[in-house]
Amino acid sequence: MLPETEMLLRAAMTLTTRTGHAEELVRDTLQNAYRAFDRFDGHEPRPWLLVLMHHAHADNRHGRGQGPVIGTDPGPGPSPTLVSARPAESLAVGKTFHDEVDVALAALPDKYRQVVHLVDVDGLSYVEAGELLGLSEATVTTRLRRARRRIRVRLAAAGLVPGRGER
Repeated sequence: MLPETEMLLRAAMTLTTRTGHAEELVRDTLQNAYRAFDRFDGHEPRPWLLVLMHHAHADNRHGRGQGPVIGTDPGPGPSPTLVSARPAESLAVGKTFHDEVDVALAALPDKYRQVVHLVDVDGLSYVEAGELLGLSEATVTTRLRRARRRIRVRLAAAGLVPGRGER
């Protein structure tokens, strides 16, 4: 289970956005795993740990602890001025592009930002993200599609990706 600790911390940061709370959530998850180890079948610890993290997070949010709070990160600052004379390749890999993606992510509602981070940044499967958030795979899929669409629209408005029909 120790190889999954780094993934757990990334997932916890997505849920809590505060380093201290994320570390507490991982600690609680690992303690619960230790206590429930006799019920673990020995195969694929990641989904099992994600379910345990979901339960620990839910317990913290519903008053059993003062731990994780969703959506407390103010996000990055305002977007820098864009320079449209640069070639498309440099826009896609340049700092401006990454800054605009960060701003677009920060502008998403928590329910969309969480699935983008868990799937696209942390590399969890749709099923694993759903287990962690207490959602069905279909809900994760829908939220991810809507989040990606919002990000794409913002990037197109900034001139950083082709708009509809320009590909």
